[in-house]
Amino acid sequence: MSGMTGRTPQAFAARQGAPGGRLRVLVVDDEPPAADELSYLLTQDARVAEVRTCLNATDGLQQLQGSGVDAVFLDIQMPGLNGLEVARLLARFKTPPAVVFVTAHEEHALEAFDLRAVDYVLKPVRAERLAETVTRLMGSVPEEEPSGDVQIPVELGGVTRFVWRSQITHVEAQGDYARLHTAGASHLVRVPLTQLEQEWASARFVRIHRSLLVNLSHVTEVRSEAGRCSVVVGGASRGTELQVSRRHTRQLKDLLARRS
Repeated sequence: MSGMTGRTPQAFAARQGAPGGRLRVLVVDDEPPAADELSYLLTQDARVAEVRTCLNATDGLQQLQGSGVDAVFLDIQMPGLNGLEVARLLARFKTPPAVVFVTAHEEHALEAFDLRAVDYVLKPVRAERLAETVTRLMGSVPEEEPSGDVQIPVELGGVTRFVWRSQITHVEAQGDYARLHTAGASHLVRVPLTQLEQEWASARFVRIHRSLLVNLSHVTEVRSEAGRCSVVVGGASRGTELQVSRRHTRQLKDLLARRS
């Protein structure tokens, strides 16, 4: 899996010199009512300095050539170049703008994830939801993305959200699915645990049980009692204790010793 964004959002407005650190935005949507509504909602946000609108991808790309645009809001289903194809072209820019997909179609979320978009917003767009997107663009993520960190798409009430992998404390197998646990929530994704074990090994996720992976960066305690081993993630007072199988105990302790 690859990350939802590899750029630091705080840099967008600053690098373009938008007044007061506010955003300069381009909306690209071939449906005039949808483009007008999105533009209007964006202009109501005090963090947005300027909103431009284009009704097709070709005009949008021309606007983006050498212009001071910090973020582009892209529809996906458009004649000619679609939004996904535009995002692939933007990735080649020396200083690409942030990309937000705005679409009526849920099925493209994983492609958007692979293209390192900042957000994926479903139509009809609500003002509160759009405010969350602007917050992401302005810097709601950490100022410096942890090395190699990526964002994982999760579904919540019909809305696709994105969780930083570094914030995941442990992963629990549930059949062909995996449940991702963070300090305050859990999310079910349709990926088997064995696949995550292979893909996330470089991010220090290790198997401690046939049904558990743990993020070593979040292990705060190792407990041994009556020959059984467990680890605590998320802190001693409010953390979660996870049992380590005998088979994986030795390897886990070796890895933690190396971390020390």
